[in-house]
Amino acid sequence: MTAIVPIKPFGAAKSRLEQMAPDARAVLAARMATLTLDALADSACIERVLVVSEGVDIAALATARGFPLVPDPGEGLNAAYAAGLAAARAGGAEHVLLLHADFLTVDSRAITELVSSYTRLGRETAAALVPCKEGSGTNAVLLPPGMAFTPMFGTGSLARHRAQLGQSALILESAALAQDIDQLSDLDGAMEQILRRARALRDASFGDIVTYSPKLFLPLTQMCRDVCHYCTFAKTPGHLAQPFIPVAEAVEQARAGLAQGCKEALLTLGEKPELRYAAARQWLDAHGYGSTLDYVADVARALRDEAGILPHINAGCMNAGELAMLRPVCASMGLMLESTSPRLCEKGGPHYGSPDKDPGARLATLEEAGRQSIPFTTGLLIGIGETRAERIETLAAIRRLHERYGHIQEVIVQNFLPKPDTKMADHPPAPLEELVWTIAMARVMLGPEISIQAPPNLNAGQLEALVNAGINDWGGVSPLTPDFVNPEAPWPEIAELAQATARAGKVLAPRLTIYPAWLADSARWLDPAMRAPVLRLADGAGLAREDGWVSGRSQHVPTGFADHFAVSGKSRIEWLAEEMLEYGADELGTAEIAELFDARGRDFQVLSEAADELRAAAKGDVATYVVNRNINYTNICTYRCTFCAFSKGTRKHEGAERPYLLEMEEIGRRVIEARARGASEVCLQGGIHPGFTGETYLSILQAVKRAVPDMHVHAFSPLEIRHGADSMGMALDDYLALLRDHGLGSLPGTAAEILHDPVRATLCADKVSTGEWLEVIETAHRTGLRTTSTIMFGHVDSYRDWAIHLLQLRNLQMRTGGITEFVPLPFVAHEAPLYKRGQARRGPTLREAVLMHAVGRLVLYPWIGNVQASWVKLGREGMELALRAGANDLGGTLMDESITRAAGATHGQEMTVADMQAMADSLGRRLVRRTTLYDTADTRSAPQGILHAF
Repeated sequence: MTAIVPIKPFGAAKSRLEQMAPDARAVLAARMATLTLDALADSACIERVLVVSEGVDIAALATARGFPLVPDPGEGLNAAYAAGLAAARAGGAEHVLLLHADFLTVDSRAITELVSSYTRLGRETAAALVPCKEGSGTNAVLLPPGMAFTPMFGTGSLARHRAQLGQSALILESAALAQDIDQLSDLDGAMEQILRRARALRDASFGDIVTYSPKLFLPLTQMCRDVCHYCTFAKTPGHLAQPFIPVAEAVEQARAGLAQGCKEALLTLGEKPELRYAAARQWLDAHGYGSTLDYVADVARALRDEAGILPHINAGCMNAGELAMLRPVCASMGLMLESTSPRLCEKGGPHYGSPDKDPGARLATLEEAGRQSIPFTTGLLIGIGETRAERIETLAAIRRLHERYGHIQEVIVQNFLPKPDTKMADHPPAPLEELVWTIAMARVMLGPEISIQAPPNLNAGQLEALVNAGINDWGGVSPLTPDFVNPEAPWPEIAELAQATARAGKVLAPRLTIYPAWLADSARWLDPAMRAPVLRLADGAGLAREDGWVSGRSQHVPTGFADHFAVSGKSRIEWLAEEMLEYGADELGTAEIAELFDARGRDFQVLSEAADELRAAAKGDVATYVVNRNINYTNICTYRCTFCAFSKGTRKHEGAERPYLLEMEEIGRRVIEARARGASEVCLQGGIHPGFTGETYLSILQAVKRAVPDMHVHAFSPLEIRHGADSMGMALDDYLALLRDHGLGSLPGTAAEILHDPVRATLCADKVSTGEWLEVIETAHRTGLRTTSTIMFGHVDSYRDWAIHLLQLRNLQMRTGGITEFVPLPFVAHEAPLYKRGQARRGPTLREAVLMHAVGRLVLYPWIGNVQASWVKLGREGMELALRAGANDLGGTLMDESITRAAGATHGQEMTVADMQAMADSLGRRLVRRTTLYDTADTRSAPQGILHAF
């Protein structure tokens, strides 16, 4: 079906909304047109859309969606429809839909339902009319092939259209398409549909996650030159113990907050107190500050550098120089716009006598923040005397700024509550229905990408209604400090907030003060000095790390890990898990697999259990391990992988990690020692030494086989294979066959890191590409050599990168079947150069590390049968979680492993068979020793004491 949509130039649209300023009407008209066009674009029933207009902005909207533009003859709506219909028929259109573009409620489902209803009736020769809410107008017309039609839209058009089309014309009711917006009062009648649209827009961007920021609230000074009539935050110097919080005290509080899980320090203060109070000027002078904002910059810098917390600065109206001064010391800033109504600043209004509440001044700050690419928070304060039309004007102003600069991360919709001892103590609080109305309008006006926030402490007992209105964020919640702006309203406990969020069908997750979309483009949105502090606290989704667990370092699982509340309804991830168990994951694409890694709360548990179910189906009650020894024959390497702390140059180094190169005799000695300890395998890898050629790797194989002829040799990364083949001028298959014939038994699938070249460009730009890695592994399989597969994750990668990597492995295995196991390797950051330079995250979170095993099992099943967990990376408690989430193998008991240890791992190098047995017993599994290729091993020579492991 072809849709025809006339759109009037936005500046001339919706003139009947006379309560609103013209520019706000234009923004509202643009949003309605955008939502309508998006609904048509997303509907599978619509093959083509013709937009009839002359507006430049409208042409851009159409072009961005691939919709042809038909010139508007400029003679009114009916002439525009006629022009569109003529163009559609000339282009061969058969069934045609004529649709207005002034809906806030229409979505693809409404379009699809309408067309499907028309099709189900089977009236191929009949037209159909969709009446407006009053029942007298026509909001849409569906025409069969070839039917002549003269548009007669306008007041009473339904009767005219019925008379023209005859009694055979169908009347199709559509709740969404009935609600066109011509007057402000139309929003009331459409509110149920607007709420549904708001939730859909929210879910399209944020899914089942509702966030909050674990924060410390620092009121740096409560002196203020403004006199807002509802405020209890501002105080005169005589009512303060000290004019400003000393820097050292702020740092001490920040450290206490960080210890309790805070990631954000909210720096709130009165505006320009030195312009009103001598006490403020004197304190600033005495401490060497030229202004309050100079002092704020000093505090923020200290919080970042000495406490490791992320400052979010709410310092009021600022000019370009002041914003530029503060940008390098904070992760984001904020300024409540509150309202664009100048009426509120007049005598008798709540902002009378407060020069910094002038809308023009506040808009100027917001605009300058956009120019300087500062991630920004703003918002509305409702219930202080503004009208609904004025709220829409405020939202329109915010949208215009965001369209220009893209810097508005979140918009707070805050409801007024009267406070004693203020001029507005007797003013009624903002009703819940007004708050819900404004949240829903904020969502549809601002779209899916901006976070909409409402304070939970101001709405106790009403939180589900706010979620159902379209919010996706609760704002800052502090475990340590009160809300100094609303001291009468205590923060909810996090568990209480999580439970209320779950009742609304969502999962609560902590975030940073900079949101994920802005963090993903940190080169634009963060000063270089802020990138390392932010990355240290971020997870792979760009949200906050849930706890202090660090791969390779943490011994214990955090208390309460994976605790969750029952969520009402079935989540999308739960649905995906059921689909994978029933039908497998072969049809899942990159987006769906990436979505799995965002599983939190109950969804995390669901995926873990689903993966464990597949593990049990594939491997039964067995937990396997191999007795082996690791031999890293050199740490000298010509490559400079940014994640690697193992590689050394040839120059002399001080300390324990000096460059070394093992002699062949030493390699042989270690192989003999490994057999004496019961090993059936040696795993050999090393750096790419400048003196190595393909002959070197042949010599290593000969040294092993001379020492212990029947030792299985699991050796040489794809990088080493490629280097060896190139150095000898041999084809890959010929070189691999030569290695095989000299005793190579299998290859480790290391050097994979992330199999997505944009990530490899940062991690290992000069190493093998994704295609080259896959070529080596596939060639090995075709040569009769089996390999493992790995992923090294949790650094500069994203969930999408992880999904791409898993699909690369699955596709390879479907072609060759040569992969024995999948081995997730959480990035150990502590000594990694990339992390120490502030360019990488701190490794995956525990949730992410466990999920890699679970999602790996689900996505790779049944193609790769074994999933291995590494206690060196996960710790023993973390390894147990992985073994409950799809992993079946405990890996190898390698000694002398030095790569992970060089990166800063502290889990040691010893693990006893008794420890492994105890872990298997705790899981209800039988511990079985295996070979490299997963046959049952001969255990007659297995040691019973200590086994050294990595």
